[in-house]
Amino acid sequence: MARINDVGGMEGFGPIDPTDDTEPFHADWEARVFALNRALVAGNVFNLDEFRDAVESMPPSDYLAASYYERWFHAIVALLEAKGVIEAGELDD
Repeated sequence: MARINDVGGMEGFGPIDPTDDTEPFHADWEARVFALNRALVAGNVFNLDEFRDAVESMPPSDYLAASYYERWFHAIVALLEAKGVIEAGELDD
């Protein structure tokens, strides 16, 4: 069964904006999430395969409602909780 990120051939997601976005981040928190992910991978807390799986395992409604870096943050939190680095719900506030 395909996950929500695999939308090849599906319709109904609206038009795609083909213009290039030259900014890698649109808010400071996005850059921090990017850096956090890099640090955690470099520190062998998790690997990129685990990270990708965590992003793709998001519930479909959450995945579709989230921005790119919101998905990253969700995956980081899920992995940190699964690996016992943080307690479940510790970052909920």
